[in-house]
Amino acid sequence: MAASLDDFYAVIPAGGVGSRLWPLSRADAPKFLHDLTGSGHSLLRDTWDRLAPLSGPERIAVVTGRAHRAAVEAQLPGIADHNVFLESEPRDSAAAIGLAAAILHRREPDVVIGSFAADHVIRSSRVFEFAVRDAVEVAREGYICTIGITPSEPAVGFGYIKRGAELIVEGARDASLVESFVEKPDLETAKKYVSDRDYLWNAGMFITRADVLLAEIAANNPKLHAGLLELAEAWDDRALRGPAVDRIWPTLPKIAIDYVVAEPAAQKGKLAVVPGHFDWDDVGDFASLAKLNSGGRKNDLAILGENARILSDAASGIVVTHTKRVISVIGVKDIVIVDTDDALLVTSSEHAQRVKGVVDALKLTGRGDVL
Repeated sequence: MAASLDDFYAVIPAGGVGSRLWPLSRADAPKFLHDLTGSGHSLLRDTWDRLAPLSGPERIAVVTGRAHRAAVEAQLPGIADHNVFLESEPRDSAAAIGLAAAILHRREPDVVIGSFAADHVIRSSRVFEFAVRDAVEVAREGYICTIGITPSEPAVGFGYIKRGAELIVEGARDASLVESFVEKPDLETAKKYVSDRDYLWNAGMFITRADVLLAEIAANNPKLHAGLLELAEAWDDRALRGPAVDRIWPTLPKIAIDYVVAEPAAQKGKLAVVPGHFDWDDVGDFASLAKLNSGGRKNDLAILGENARILSDAASGIVVTHTKRVISVIGVKDIVIVDTDDALLVTSSEHAQRVKGVVDALKLTGRGDVL
């Protein structure tokens, strides 16, 4: 196995609730803390295990909310205390990844960082490792590099990256400049993308030198940049950190890294992409969860839950249960059933993306007790 990368730091943003997976995913137990694949580990732990061979466990940082610190540290007993970066409240991905970049740059000015979501599923860890190593070579040359996933189907739930001119970087086997980002397409457009090798799924992975990322934030959102630098200056002093976070963090602009870094960098010819030839899914809803746990076989019923008591006949879809109830599913196709102690969800794979609307409605009605 290849040695870890001496100048590389892996960053795991562990935020968000995963509202399309309600009532399985909750504010106090978000998606990344669950085992959704039957691996025996949470998605967060699986992410850690993928990254450790690349950076070494002592060079992995997690950005998460204060409320999740205990759970994160329980699942990652190898994480160093100084590598847990706590947010006082969610401020979206630019603030989270930018905070890690600012802190790590202050500690190690030439560091290359890679940001990898805590709640994605990746098969073929070795192939993933090859792609990250290629991206690090590209990042060392001053580019912001992303890993685009080779599409396996005309998915309409993902954004796409269009590759442009080939980029020759020593040590990177296949790299290109990014011509543009494409929002989630309709089915016919997605079919065209799959047949065109220039289009890749946007998996939201970014590998870059920390100083390059911070310079891009400074150019496009000076207020965010100033706040991040002020936080980084105070971060490694325990007496200063808490007051600085309470004062500065809530004032930071709430914006996705795609808009403040990736898209502007692409327009300047500073964003690159390497293809990832591995199975990847962001587990964005119960339809994708059903597919992951049935091996892609549409006629199967996927079952998740310790000691699940399920009777099924001519049924397909997914049943997730955290109760001792017997659940009988007969003659229904693409069903989604999620049974918890205080909430029951019944829908279909076709309407799985609409679960977020239920969460929004519960917020409006003040039913925070089931969120």
